[in-house]
Amino acid sequence: MAQALKVVGLMNVQFAIQQGVVFVLEVNPRASRTVPFVSKATGVPVARIAARCMLGSTLRAQGVRVEVVPSYFCVKESVFPFAKFLGVDPLLGPEMRSTGEVMGVGRTFGEALFKSQLAAGATLPPSGAVFLSVKDSDKPKTVEIAGVLHEMGYTLVATRGTAAAIEVAGIPVRVVNKVKDGRPHVVDLLKNGEIDLVVTTVEEKRSAIADSRSIRTTALAQRVTYYTTVAGGRAAVEGMRHLAALEVYDLQSLHREAAAD
Repeated sequence: MAQALKVVGLMNVQFAIQQGVVFVLEVNPRASRTVPFVSKATGVPVARIAARCMLGSTLRAQGVRVEVVPSYFCVKESVFPFAKFLGVDPLLGPEMRSTGEVMGVGRTFGEALFKSQLAAGATLPPSGAVFLSVKDSDKPKTVEIAGVLHEMGYTLVATRGTAAAIEVAGIPVRVVNKVKDGRPHVVDLLKNGEIDLVVTTVEEKRSAIADSRSIRTTALAQRVTYYTTVAGGRAAVEGMRHLAALEVYDLQSLHREAAAD
């Protein structure tokens, strides 16, 4: 029979959410890199409070009585070193590949998201052509993204299957070949500077990953911002909607505002 353990201090919980179901991957009795992010976002010195709890001081004794929930948005973005290793496939997996994190702050999610991308070195284009190529299960959400991009004045380029789904929705799109279908293909467009943003997802099959590798590595070499999940692409589009509505905030004022809420 497992013995229950009592942990005083910080715990790092790794979890995943799929279709509304929460899966806990692991729980570790330690702080994580999220702790300083939360402290900077809220103005609450989480590590100091936790350390004092470990020494016997209660939250009440430290004056910590309510949870601070800011009225603004804070987005954490990971920074990856792929640009220094050209030719390496930047497709993400379970490995820890990030070398740091940045934070974007805004009154809206889109503003905070755009600032986080800017700080991480990803450029979201104010105009131009967006390339879309996604697996079948991602096509319904990709059509939504395509509709927003079209309304914003962007040109859409897609591989044949993705383009067909977009065209059914009445959205104009230019069809381009996959690399395996012959030239001219999407890699040619990337090398010619005709693509300004890439959103591409692949089936979890070795052959599909290999076929799309050249798209990701070429986008990286050409310094074209790319997203390998529909969720990431949708968030980027939301950030692009706020390109003209950015403000500079000082954290001290935001912290006072959060404490007063």
